[in-house]
This record gives sequence, C-alpha cells and structure tokens, in this order.
Amino acid sequence: MPTPRSTLTVSTLALAAITTTLGLAPLAVQAQAPACTHTAGMVVSLTGAAGRFGQAAAKSVELAFGELNKAAGAQGIAGCKLAFDLRDAQSQGSVAVDQARQLVDLKKVPAIIGGIISSVSIPIVTSVTAPAGVVQISPASTSPTLTKLGVEGKTGGWFFRTITSDALQGTAAAKYAMDQGLRDLAIIHVNNDFGVNMLAEFRRAYEALGGKIRSVTPYNAQQPSYAAEVTNALKSDPPALYFIGYPGDGTTIVRTWIQQGGPQRFLLNDGMNAADFIKGVGPQFLANAFGTSSGTTKTPSTEFFASAYPAMSGGFDAGAPAADRAFDAAAILGLAIAHAGKFEAAAIRDAVRKVTDPAGEVVHAGPQGFARALQLAREKKPLRYVGVIGGASFDKNGDILGPFRTWRITNGEVTTVGQMSVEEVAAVQARLPK
Repeated sequence: MPTPRSTLTVSTLALAAITTTLGLAPLAVQAQAPACTHTAGMVVSLTGAAGRFGQAAAKSVELAFGELNKAAGAQGIAGCKLAFDLRDAQSQGSVAVDQARQLVDLKKVPAIIGGIISSVSIPIVTSVTAPAGVVQISPASTSPTLTKLGVEGKTGGWFFRTITSDALQGTAAAKYAMDQGLRDLAIIHVNNDFGVNMLAEFRRAYEALGGKIRSVTPYNAQQPSYAAEVTNALKSDPPALYFIGYPGDGTTIVRTWIQQGGPQRFLLNDGMNAADFIKGVGPQFLANAFGTSSGTTKTPSTEFFASAYPAMSGGFDAGAPAADRAFDAAAILGLAIAHAGKFEAAAIRDAVRKVTDPAGEVVHAGPQGFARALQLAREKKPLRYVGVIGGASFDKNGDILGPFRTWRITNGEVTTVGQMSVEEVAAVQARLPK
C-alpha cells in the first residue's frame, strides 16, 4: 500500500520509479532528459474516506508522466520534462481548496489533476481553478452538479473529467437492478454531493421502472460505527440493500448489515468493485452483490496499462477504482501540454480537445503510441488519444459520454456481466418523467 504524503513533488522520483520498474538504465534516461521541469498540480484524497482512490490515482499519474517523459526524450514535453506536485485533500473540501490555492497562488501551476470525490472537485473548481483560469481534470468525480456548473458558465470551460456523470450512471444502476430482480430495496447513502445526486438520479429511474424503495438512510463518512444507520434501514424489512458510498465506510456498513441479520443481497456503486471491500466484508457474504461502473472499451492502451501498472503501483491492480481514468487524465494533460507547445493554462485548455479530436489520428498509450502522439503534437496536427478507458472526447461542459460496465461478485472476484451502452441508458431516460 503506498504511503500517503500530504505534499510530494514527483519529478526525478517518478522517473526513477518508472525506469527501475521497467528495467531501463536510469543514467541513460537521465542523460536524455531536458534540464527544465513543467510541474502540474495534483489534489486527491490520499487519506480519509476516499484515500485508496487517491493513492491508486497518484500511481497512475506517475506512470503516465514517466512514460511520456521517456517517449519525449531530450526534446521534452514543450521543451521540459513533466512532473507533478501531489497534495492530500484528506477527503475534505476545505482542505482541498487550501491545497489547490497553494498550488495556484504560490506554485503557479497552470493545471491540476483532481479531485477524486465530487465534494472535493466542486469547491476546487468554484473557489480556485475557474476563478484563476487554471485547467482542472478530475478522474473520478461524477456529480451532475459539475455539469450544471458548466451549463451555468461557472466552470468557465476550465473543468474536464474522464468519468461519466451520475445523471447517466444512476439510470444505468436502476435498469441493472431491475434486470437482476432487485425490485425492492432499502438505500444507505453517503450524505454529500455525490451521494445525494446519485440517490436522486437512481430513484427517479428506479421508481419509474417499477422499483420500490422502502427507506432511505443518509450517513456521514468516517464514523467509527454505523449501527444506528443500519438499524434504521432494516426497520422497513427490505429484501436488499443499495449502498452508495466509499469502500472504507462500505466495508463497515455492509458488515454491520450482515451482523444485524440483513439479507445478503446488494446493489453497489462503482467504488465497491475493490478487492479491499470484498476481503473486508467477506466474499462468502457477497455472492448476490451486483454493481455498475463507468465502462471501458478494451484498447491497446488498456493492455499496456494492465501490464505496466501493477508492477509499479505498490499493491494496486489495474482494476483499482480511479486508476485507469487517472492514467488517461494525466496522458491527456501531458499531450495537451505538448500540443500547446507551452506551459500556459489557456493554451493547455484549448489543446485538450485537440488531442481528443474524434477526427484526429488515433494514438494509444505505451512507448510507440506516445512517441507518435508527441510527434503529431509537435506538428500541431489533430490526434485522438484512445486511452485505457477507450476513446474519450469532451462536450462543452467538460463531460464525456461512455458505456457502463455491469458486474457482480463471484467467488470473491469482481466479474463483468456485460456492458450497457449510452444509447440503452438514453432510451431509459427518454421514458422517465421530466
């Protein structure tokens, strides 16, 4: 497990870790590296309720920047090597804003990767990045509020995310629940922007499809006990539980649910497709556990990441929540810096869409793919980075559209059941009351 650090400037450290992992000669790589450094910011939760998400994401960014630096060689990325200054949001919005302000005001970074949870990303974009004119790319924040802020002009075009909005995922979860016969359940959800919005979108679709919600119980993150919340949820004698929250809290809540005699039938959000959660609860209790996540389309980038990431991640596998999307966020940012040709916020913002252009030449992650992508970027030609999650392009609000993966837990492992297309989700939404 990576050691959380509140502040880490990953310059020579990231490059050293990658070169050692892949068996390259550090001195040879160092000799080719430019003397200057472009340092981006990264504000993610390394501790707190979403700590495991942020730790996995930080290793992904380390891998992506290291690979881009190697592919760039002596020419560098816009003339320099890439690095990132990593800050711990502690899963708290106020802490995240403080850290983002330090990066923007003191370190003068033109771009920040983060946050992980929506209750961190939202205050960063509204209080720091949008007012300052700094690019922000989140790999894991799913709240529809971020779309609304874009529609209202409050993100100023500075915000992007490499994960789909809960406005779509809530609908996907509702349809999947009904398909699996989960037509009657209680809900326990984290009481923050993510949990409240996910609940609202799920409820709207689920009840319209004929599902019955017996009770809704909010919880506050990082409590030592959730016995009162579970007791309240069980009062309605539900046949199943839909849990919306984070793996740490989820482990405690689902274990308490089982200990109090709750039925062992669960619907789970994307954060629970994690080995820690399954091990903590006990796989024998999760034979009827189902969930949805933002989907991926297998590409050469997916294969590269699956091979390279576990070897350097310090214990995370390639399926760790937020890991794939954080790699793509970092790759897109690095390629945008290269295409911009300078380390300036406005130029980077405009270049994000140029390196994810549906009409551009397709490029993938990995040594050859990144080398070709950087060549196209230097020539100011459009390119389409097709990453670990597939081909992502951003709409005017910085959102992506993509499929959803449906899964269940079988013999202690997360098993993909299928994929729900954007068109299938849209068809359900078209039938819902406005």
